[in-house]
Amino acid sequence: MESIFHEKQEGSLCAQHCLNNLLQGEYFSPVELSSIAHQLDEEERIRMAEGGVTSEDYRTFLQQPSGNMDDSGFFSIQVISNALKVWGLELILFNSPEYQRLGIDPINERSFICNYKEHWFTVRKLGKQWFNLNSLLTGPELISDTYLALFLAQLQQEGYSIFVVKGDLPDCEADQLLQMIRVQQMQRPKLIGEELPQLKEQRVFQTDLEQILEGSEGSGMMDEDEEGLQRALTLSRQEMDLEDEEADLRRAIQLSMQGSSRNVRQDTPQPSSTNVASEELRKRREAYFEKQKQQQQQQVDPSGQVSYPCERPTTSSERLGSDLGDSMSEEDMLQAAVTMSLETVQNNLKTERKQ
Repeated sequence: MESIFHEKQEGSLCAQHCLNNLLQGEYFSPVELSSIAHQLDEEERIRMAEGGVTSEDYRTFLQQPSGNMDDSGFFSIQVISNALKVWGLELILFNSPEYQRLGIDPINERSFICNYKEHWFTVRKLGKQWFNLNSLLTGPELISDTYLALFLAQLQQEGYSIFVVKGDLPDCEADQLLQMIRVQQMQRPKLIGEELPQLKEQRVFQTDLEQILEGSEGSGMMDEDEEGLQRALTLSRQEMDLEDEEADLRRAIQLSMQGSSRNVRQDTPQPSSTNVASEELRKRREAYFEKQKQQQQQQVDPSGQVSYPCERPTTSSERLGSDLGDSMSEEDMLQAAVTMSLETVQNNLKTERKQ
């Protein structure tokens, strides 16, 4: 649609945009339209003077502002109609009884001019397709043949006055090109006021994204932060696992104590879930003592003597292991094994945190 001439809104010069979009070129300027408006004002003054220059109506007319233009750039339908007469074109009111009696299908016309209050815009057929050339849009809007009648009816319902342009329009490049090809519009143009905030938002987002990318490429801070976060998550998961294990051991101790008290009160032990837990802890304890024994055997030097580390502090778990004997009760040995397991878990956690 690049070949279609489309003037966008500037100030209140919609009448100028309407005419130039209709004729597909820069045919009229504000100066030329103002000249036509002044000429119309002079013709009206002459007609009013025929009733007498001393009449009340004439004096009132002179005091009123022009009805054909104003300082904002608005021009009346009379100005537009006179401007089109230069090109041999005529305007007919679309919903007038005279035109409606003709029974002409809108798609068989060539162009329409639409007006609501102080806004004017053109709907024109270029080649074999219709386009809305409203200067308030960011570009031409394609209108299908089936939608044209509905579009015009909707404008009338909204209060627009629609004029049919009669006569031969000047030749233009867009009309010649679109006689040979048909175009498709994937995305309809937006109103000019709606486009600006969207473009600003896209520019802000693009700038923020570029700053983030530059920061990540310029230094390794992003990688270091991600690694630190990953380490923190790993330690948090380890602490949660250890807390769960400690809770399980505490529950096992409580179950073991309950099983021991029932064994004292009853002559014949009853198989239960607490006895199963006690048996499992007993097996862990025996495995721990066996491991301690193997470690001591591995410390025997070639001369056959057992070597002991010098000046190494003795932990509470080692003291419990050395003091355990046949004289300890089943319950004391079980509690000692659980205590050693808890200390082992806590020491591992402290080592990992230091690393």
